[in-house]
Amino acid sequence: MSRPELDLAALAAGTPIPRDAEGPVFAEPWQAQAFALTVALQNRGVFTAQEWAQALGAEIREALSSGGCRDGSDYYERWCEALEHLLIAKGLASHDGLDALAASWARAAEATPHGKPIRLENDPLRG
Repeated sequence: MSRPELDLAALAAGTPIPRDAEGPVFAEPWQAQAFALTVALQNRGVFTAQEWAQALGAEIREALSSGGCRDGSDYYERWCEALEHLLIAKGLASHDGLDALAASWARAAEATPHGKPIRLENDPLRG
């Protein structure tokens, strides 16, 4: 898989991004997807590298101050939180909309038979 083009120094803002000699590493597919989504949004001008770095840094500082992981194991959870907050601040998402979508995914996961892919259309309340 080719790695997206991005200024990783600006993106990470001095935070401990999980990486190897070739760049970022991902323990789960969703982490790579969250990374790629952020890169695509930045490349489209939705936010700048500096705005992203500030959002991610603030999220990590907040998590650490409230007893979050210090070993970096929750890095991509913080990544997603920062992305959500930045999209809300930009007026591209809302708390209510994100909460509703998360609840829909949870219902879809509950309704999906074991071993099958979880799809949003599996949400029994989705119309």
